[in-house]
Amino acid sequence: MEAKKPDYLYVTYIATTPEKLWQALMDVDLMAQWWVDPKAGCARVNVSDWKPGSLWEHRRADGSGVVDIVGKVIEATAPQRLVYSWARPGDAADESKHSRVSFDIVPYSDGLVKLTVAHDDLAKDPAMLSGVSGGWPTVLSNLKTFLETGHALPKTAAAAHP
Repeated sequence: MEAKKPDYLYVTYIATTPEKLWQALMDVDLMAQWWVDPKAGCARVNVSDWKPGSLWEHRRADGSGVVDIVGKVIEATAPQRLVYSWARPGDAADESKHSRVSFDIVPYSDGLVKLTVAHDDLAKDPAMLSGVSGGWPTVLSNLKTFLETGHALPKTAAAAHP
């Protein structure tokens, strides 16, 4: 049986440890520093207890309470793998409209980690596929830069180059 290709795939190598990368994906205070919306230039955070079956929300970090994306935690195996569903808030109850994101974290060499982000089940929603295809590269570049330097790319640069 042939393996299904993900609709969106991003691979990067980060000078960090799996534990520090995992913490950056879990800790909302850290996340607010690197998860920047590439079009609006504002920070987002993912909020959950990160236990399989739990809900998670992708919220604006400006205190407005606006939730842009929701889903369920499918798998959380620290510090190797995080998988969750991804949907617009209005589609939360209809699992047929959910896509799936996975983060695979693998030690690559001394002081270097390979991060693979796959976003599946997007073919049924071309607008979402277009949005994440423009968003993931900036967000993940910010994550890499943040972990390697202690700060993300300038928000104005991220917003100007979606």
